[in-house]
Amino acid sequence: MYKNYIFDLYGTLVDIRTNENSGYLWKKMQEFYGFHGAEYSSVELKRLYARLCKQEEKKAETEGFSEIQIEKVFDGLFREKNVIVSDDTIYTVCEFFRIISTKYVKLYDGVIELFEELKKKDKKIYLLSNAQRVFTEPEIKYLGIWDYFDGIFISSNERYKKPSSEFFNALIKKYGLNVKESIMIGNDGTSDIEGACRAGMDSLYIRTDISPQGEKPEDVGATYVISDGDFTKIGAIVLK
Repeated sequence: MYKNYIFDLYGTLVDIRTNENSGYLWKKMQEFYGFHGAEYSSVELKRLYARLCKQEEKKAETEGFSEIQIEKVFDGLFREKNVIVSDDTIYTVCEFFRIISTKYVKLYDGVIELFEELKKKDKKIYLLSNAQRVFTEPEIKYLGIWDYFDGIFISSNERYKKPSSEFFNALIKKYGLNVKESIMIGNDGTSDIEGACRAGMDSLYIRTDISPQGEKPEDVGATYVISDGDFTKIGAIVLK
């Protein structure tokens, strides 16, 4: 039926819970920065992190983009204290932040089975995710699905995010996809389904616990809908 299957990540393939307001997180972040010569209180560090995120968002918007690169924020936290560190240290602090702030991360039931079935049928699998590369790439590898993808597009790399046409078109153009032979599968009616509609491709909406609150499956305009969050139902729908 379709040749190209484009998946969202969080809330679609991956169930994840994070807490970036945790006092424990910011105490450990304070220690990490202190170990590298950037002295903060945990409260000061958290407030500055939020401020630098907003600054990066405004800067991205001014430059015509819709996504930031979180590495610049963590680097900025060092530079505010006149501390210069290597790129490796920036990458490490990003991973450290993500690990401490994550309560759990796991695949939904049926993901590997569907991917195996798609590969047996010589289908192409792509990822189109609104995410930060420094957080997401290690998680994809940790969860064991990295090698299934024929292409991985993460918004922080492209500087655009869903539902931006630029983000969808970047994937379509790079791999020469025929949108009529492609389907977007995601759990967000705006980012995933509206974005797919703008790109001219079919879509499947799966309502999960991470989907936007108040979003009604029947109102998102998807080609197909799974309203109970059961990922194992996808294959029967899209592999007819």
